Amino acid sequence: MAGRPLVSADFAGRLDHPLLSLLLAALLALWLLLRPEPIQALPMAWRLPLILVGAWALGTAFVRPMALEVGEGGLSRLAGAGLSRWTLWGFASVIVCLEAWR
Repeated sequence: MAGRPLVSADFAGRLDHPLLSLLLAALLALWLLLRPEPIQALPMAWRLPLILVGAWALGTAFVRPMALEVGEGGLSRLAGAGLSRWTLWGFASVIVCLEAWR
């Protein structure tokens, strides 16, 4: 298996773990499919950037395990970038805050 394994011994405390990011992205996607009201309540000036950032963050989280397995090209660099992992966690935090505020 080329690249990093999906599950490793040093799992605790790492936000950049591929399996954890994949699970977070799946839960966020499912939550937003079932309850899109927090995003719909925002004005369009806030909603559109949030949707674009969320689509990028969720997309890179879903692609990351495959990109790490292949390990070549721009897709691997994009999915492995620290910014994409932190953006996913930031997007999740914004969605949770919107849901709590609503």
